[in-house]
Formats: sequence, C-alpha cells, structure tokens
Amino acid sequence: MQILSRISGILIFSSFISTIYFYFFHKELLIISGVLAWIAFVFLFSSLKSKKIVVILLILSFVFFGVSFFNHYDINFIKVFTVNQYLLTLLIGVGFLRLIAIPKEEKNTNLPKGRQSFIKTYWSVHLFGSVINLSSLILVADKMYKKGALNSAQIVLLTRAFASDAYWSPFFVAFAAAITYAPKLDTSTILINGIFLAVITFFITYFEVIKNKKFNIDEFSGYPLSFDSLFLPIVLALLVLITNHFHPEIKVIILISSFSILMTLFILPTKKNLKESIKILKFHVLDELPKMKSELSLFLVAGMFGISVSSILIGLNLSLPFEVFDWQIASVLLLIFIILSFIGIHPIITIAIIGDFLSGVNHTLLAVTFLMAWSTTVSTSPFSGQNLTIVARYNCDAKEIFKLNLVYVIKMYFICILCLYILSKYLAL
Repeated sequence: MQILSRISGILIFSSFISTIYFYFFHKELLIISGVLAWIAFVFLFSSLKSKKIVVILLILSFVFFGVSFFNHYDINFIKVFTVNQYLLTLLIGVGFLRLIAIPKEEKNTNLPKGRQSFIKTYWSVHLFGSVINLSSLILVADKMYKKGALNSAQIVLLTRAFASDAYWSPFFVAFAAAITYAPKLDTSTILINGIFLAVITFFITYFEVIKNKKFNIDEFSGYPLSFDSLFLPIVLALLVLITNHFHPEIKVIILISSFSILMTLFILPTKKNLKESIKILKFHVLDELPKMKSELSLFLVAGMFGISVSSILIGLNLSLPFEVFDWQIASVLLLIFIILSFIGIHPIITIAIIGDFLSGVNHTLLAVTFLMAWSTTVSTSPFSGQNLTIVARYNCDAKEIFKLNLVYVIKMYFICILCLYILSKYLAL
C-alpha cells in the first residue's frame, strides 16, 4: 500500500507540473494531466476513510452518462477528466507554501489573556489560513489542545476565522472553484466584497464572545503567531497581482500555482541547505501529497458528476427558471447551498452541478454567491473538512460546533443578502 501511495504522490506532482506546462505551451494536452490525477485517485481509492459520497457520485455519474448516451446527448469527455484540473493545481501548489511559510509562535513567553489574545489569535488563524489553508488552524489548535479540551470561545474562533478566508482569499480552493465555473468574474469586486464580509465576520464573532458570559472571554488563552512570517505570502500576492496586471489573459489560478512552486524551490534552499531541501521536497511529494486523497477524490468525482448532470440539462434544452440572475435569485441559491451542506452535500458538488447550467449569467454575482456559500457552510456544517478535522483531532462534538455557529450562519446569511443586493445594483442587474 505504501508503494502505491508513493506512486500516487509522483502522479499527483506530475499532474500539477504538466498542468502548468500544458497551460502555457499545449493546452490541448491538458487531458494528460487530468488522466494522471485520475490514476492517482484509483490507486488511493482503497485507502479512503469515507468512500460513501464518492461511490454514490460515481454511480450516479455513470447512470446519467448512460441516459445521455441513449438519448444521443453530447458528452464532453475531455471536460470529464479536466473540469476541476486547475482547481486541483491550485490546491497542490498552495500546499508547497507550507514548506516555506509556516508561521512561528510569538516569542513573548507571557502570552496575553482575554480580549487582546482573542483578537491576535483570530487574525493569526485568518491571515495565515488565507495562504497555508488548514495548516494554520491546526498549528494554533494543537497548541490550545495541549492545555486542555477546546472551549466554546476557542471553537468559535477556529471555525469562523478560518472559514471566512473563503470569502476572499485567492489562495483558497473556494476561489479556485468560483473562477473555474465563473471565469469572467471581476477579481477586484470579488476581493472587496470578500474582505468586507471577513471583517464583518470578525466583528460579529468578537461582540458575540464579549457579550455572552458563557465564553468567559477574560480568561481566553490563545496562541498568536508571528506576523513577520506574513512577508512571504505578501510577496507572493504582489507577484500575482503585478503579473496579472501586465498579463490579464493568464489565469490567476495558474499564476498562484506557478509562483508557489517557484518560490518554494528558490527560498527553501536559503532556509535549509540544498541536501536538506531536496529531502524535504521528496518527503512532501511522496508522503504528503497522497494525504490530500480526500480532496482529490471529491473534486475529481464531483467534477465528473457535474458534467454528467449538465449533459442531460443541456440535452433537454432546458431554459433557466428566471429571466435575470439578480440578488433575489442569488439569495435563494445561497439558501439552497446552506441547506444542502447541512445534510452532507459539499459546496463543490453543488457548484459542479449548477456551474455549467448557469454559465450564461453574470459571473461576478455568481462567483460571489459561490464564495458566500462555501464560507458560510464550512463554518457550521458537521460534514465540512474543517469541522471533521476539529472533531476527529481534538475530540470535539459536531453537534456542539453546529449549535455554536447556527445563529452566526443566520446573521451572515442576511448580511450576504444585503451584499448581494448592493452588488446587484452596482452591476445593474
């Protein structure tokens, strides 16, 4: 099994590198990268802890493809293998940043307690999470857990600080999903809206914990991270923004992925010696990349399922049940996302199903809706990767996490509606 796992790591890395190469030089060969990822999925399938949703999606995909075949509907087989390839490339690329951008704990031995500690720890998780993803949450939560079971205030901080990254971070897989299915989005509008929502999330959370005595905020002990470590993520962001300004035709996902691996290759040897750097990279490819099997499986199979459904919808020549995709329709769609997440349907599955069907609507409003859905549901759904990690790693109760964040989700839903209304008017929809 270890041999298959390591071969899968090589395949995943090969898929990543070839995707970037083919994007710039041979876009028609992208299917090769997709096939490499699918072979890795096949090798890793038996080691998946939870196969139920993957198997269900696979079976339904084949059933729907059968329906399309017998009704002579068009099936885009290239898209079956490549629809989420750029999304996976971002996920793999950002993973390399952990090798050079892991933040350090603040050196101050007398860490502050109370409100100051809460604020610093919150923004540590949020800002580092925007680049190194779940690693930031685990870094801080591990430190907290060493002192004892996570309390309500710590759970609220961890779940919301990290999940709110999905509102805006271009290094987050949610952004990659949005740009995959709504490629004509206006990036600056997305960022402004997302950062606003992330700040609102903080203030809602902060005032909630200081007003509710059960959180006992004065005794809150956090683990702020050194913000000096934000230098590398800022450099990466600047590289992406500057390059995008001069070459707007290049996908942002590809820019982030490319600069992530290039920065890792150049900076890692300056932090370690060359021999140690090669050893670290080898370990990452062979042992760490296969660990993303859950995300790999979900994104590949969800993409295929989405294509199978859209083949039927397009074949039936169905028209959209609305004339204009405005804030009202977006609000209903957002509510559907939230409800589906509570019963175990991951946002990427819903996005994959409706993405192609809604390709003709305003992509900026659609992308904002996707990001709102992803962030809002991840913080609360017992089935999100974030909450499953917290439950399994820190022995927390999924129901308790749900209860702690349910009122927050309701508040954010109505704030999101207001943002959708303003954006809809701004876009003249």
